[in-house]
Amino acid sequence: MQLKNLIADEDAVSPVIGVILMVAITVILAAVIGTFVLGLGDQVQSSAPNANFQFEYDSTTCVQITHTGGQDVDADNVNVQVGGSDASDCGSGEYSSGSAFSGTINTGTSGAYATGTAEETVRVIWNSPGGGSSQTIGESEVPS
Repeated sequence: MQLKNLIADEDAVSPVIGVILMVAITVILAAVIGTFVLGLGDQVQSSAPNANFQFEYDSTTCVQITHTGGQDVDADNVNVQVGGSDASDCGSGEYSSGSAFSGTINTGTSGAYATGTAEETVRVIWNSPGGGSSQTIGESEVPS
């Protein structure tokens, strides 16, 4: 056996590297195409905004929720819940002249909602525009 000829033979290196690169490219392309075909691409990009809210109560009939900082939020993607069910506009009380959130919720924007009974939880819930996920971005307890 000639050891010198065995070490000098580099023909097999190039085809092996070529096959490995082709397999890697195929796997990456399949993952990217599969992500968008299955609709996972929309969910990857949508994450809940980082927003701060202040809750002001007038006795236990109404709450005024004010965006006090953070990212702007589209009101179409937000709903307010009191005690686990959707809240309605505040009908009577100190904040009854206010209305629910609409348009873009940015710093200083307020919405007024009916609270119901004491010690229930008021939540500002953000829903992903593509659907499928939601997250609480503001929360407060109705005082007793």
